[in-house]
Amino acid sequence: MKILIPIKRVVDYNVKVRPTSDESGVDLNNVKMAINPFCEIAVEEAVRLKESGVAEEIVAVTIGSSAAQEQLRTSLALGADRAILVESETELEPLGIAKLLKAVVEKESPDLVILGKQAIDGDNNQTGQKLAALLGYPQATFASELSISDGKATVTREVDGGLQTVSVNLPAIVTTDLRLNEPRYASLPNIMKAKSKPLDVMPVADFEIDITPRISTLKVSLPPEREAGVIVETVDELVDKLKNEAKVIT
Repeated sequence: MKILIPIKRVVDYNVKVRPTSDESGVDLNNVKMAINPFCEIAVEEAVRLKESGVAEEIVAVTIGSSAAQEQLRTSLALGADRAILVESETELEPLGIAKLLKAVVEKESPDLVILGKQAIDGDNNQTGQKLAALLGYPQATFASELSISDGKATVTREVDGGLQTVSVNLPAIVTTDLRLNEPRYASLPNIMKAKSKPLDVMPVADFEIDITPRISTLKVSLPPEREAGVIVETVDELVDKLKNEAKVIT
């Protein structure tokens, strides 16, 4: 079984992001970049499936600039067998990414595609669902447990009322939730081995797909600072402030 893992290069989750001086976007100068945490969970799950004998090959893929090779090499160090970079300098929207991933899926013919449920930069939570729709594949989103047997993927997902278990036929799309697993750290020997694993670079122009953005960013700014709280001496004073200042009670 072959597993395809789309990943995304994002600002490291420990970094506090800042807008550029002209507020046209996020300032990425000298900022640490990393694999999107949900994508890292997807890589870990694929590696565990391979270690258990369910999968034979793991292919990591990303769409972005040449700098994204760093994150692909990290995926290779974590256990992926090979990687594909669809090179594009344009900031793409989920639909454009899904269209390109559809072309990669059709070329690679994986039995399972595992994606992070969302990226921590855009927070869109759209790519996996759109990819499933374009391919006509069944999908199971927000997976907190995943098992493969008899040509089916069984996924447990958290819903408002508790846990829901769904079964989908392969090939299928699965998106990962935080509770699916805890990603491992890449060991130094595996980091060294990753340098010699195959990484194919494919210009986005080769796909001849319309990825024209349909949304433009007008402004990126920090949220307003919250005002300091007020300590009140009595319950009556609290009620007075809630009633006359905050106007949240009558």
